[in-house]
Amino acid sequence: MSRVSDNDKKAATRIFKDAVPLLEQPEALRERAEKDGYLFFKGLLDKNELRQARSQMLHVMKQWGLLSSQHAIEEGIGDHEAINKLSLESFRGYGVPWELYKQVQRLESFHELAHQPALLGAFRTLFDCEVLPHPRNIARIVMPHRELKATPSHQDFIHIQGTPVTWTAWFPLGDCPRELGGLSMLEGSYKSGVLGVTEHGGAGGLESVLCNMDLEWAEGDYEIGDVIIFHSHTVHKALPNQQGNQIRLSCDFRYQPAHLPIDRGSLQPHGGEAVLPWEEVYEGWMNDNLKYYWKELPLQLSDWDENVRWQKEKIC
Repeated sequence: MSRVSDNDKKAATRIFKDAVPLLEQPEALRERAEKDGYLFFKGLLDKNELRQARSQMLHVMKQWGLLSSQHAIEEGIGDHEAINKLSLESFRGYGVPWELYKQVQRLESFHELAHQPALLGAFRTLFDCEVLPHPRNIARIVMPHRELKATPSHQDFIHIQGTPVTWTAWFPLGDCPRELGGLSMLEGSYKSGVLGVTEHGGAGGLESVLCNMDLEWAEGDYEIGDVIIFHSHTVHKALPNQQGNQIRLSCDFRYQPAHLPIDRGSLQPHGGEAVLPWEEVYEGWMNDNLKYYWKELPLQLSDWDENVRWQKEKIC
């Protein structure tokens, strides 16, 4: 019998440890990454840049009538009635209607966050080589929709492929206590390789099958400026939003050593160039250095393998 639910419901027994001091001790930083499969950095990111991107995202949602008129826009309080009139089918897996998500994807301030010097510096220290930020940046807008399910336990590799030495950087655009639904990590789980999956109604649509894994969940409260980075095989999940109509805004950005393979899809906008071409994303941008920066690099491209995405479910 599958034990997906049993493992997923285990309470966290570990609290995130700040890895900022280890940035001056590269070997110790890599040892912790090797042990846990993730690193948490307290206050690493530029808070003003995060607030600017947050503000612009929330103004898009305001234009769509999805924010409460009884609160300031910056509070990010959703209009419960308006949100729950939306059909989840219109979200197409993006957390919001597709046309709204396209507006967010066009925000230069959002994509600029992936190139913050402190974040790139942390990855250079971790990889000990040149870093390639994936251009396929993902905005996570988690609204308090009554039918929305929290993102289940999963591994990013099955969705991105390329080299397994791809790490995700996740950070909220605003304070995110556990009650709002931050990410939780299954420590050391990346050492088990690619796990089998089963279907799930949350973001990504797939849940990792956790067979008799004697590992511990770690979690913590995030403040604006905090970031967690993790290996593409590290099992992680989102905690449920227990803060009523509060909207959770966060970013998923991916990074890898520049000389290792990258899947062709990771060089497209989130959603695919067929429906959202880069020319549309870049319209009106001021910083040309953020556009097509990967095209001048001698990349090693890899092709998508559907068999990786649908590993046979394991029976425990």
